[in-house]
Amino acid sequence: MANDVTRYNDRSGRRDLSLFDDFFDSMLGAWDNYSQRIPAVDVEESADKYIIKAEMPGWSEKDVKITVDKHVLHISGEVNENEKEEDGKKYLIRERRHTAFERSFSLPDGLDENAISADFQNGILTITLPKTPEEQPKRIEVKIGK
Repeated sequence: MANDVTRYNDRSGRRDLSLFDDFFDSMLGAWDNYSQRIPAVDVEESADKYIIKAEMPGWSEKDVKITVDKHVLHISGEVNENEKEEDGKKYLIRERRHTAFERSFSLPDGLDENAISADFQNGILTITLPKTPEEQPKRIEVKIGK
């Protein structure tokens, strides 16, 4: 039919897209998935702790929730930007309206889960996971009986 409407990136049942269409499809295709992205993280290890750093520009500490359950660290967050459209202002792209994520990390043995701490500064969430002191073998002194 001449009046059929298909999404621009729906390739099912259509002829191959031209090079021009492919270019714009790849450039514009991620716009609707932008709000589903999760923060990039770095995980560091030292002798006494692990550190997880997550990039979260534009977020604040009240938007982030961190929990530990059954040796799994859960980081989640949600931001809902409800700016009203003013007279004469028209949004062409609205990516900041609502963003949510959830990320989980399995924790290794040997962590002091009660001492986990978090800090949020300049758009970087830093979670410190201290290790428990390794148990040293206990030396038992043998005494000669009297």
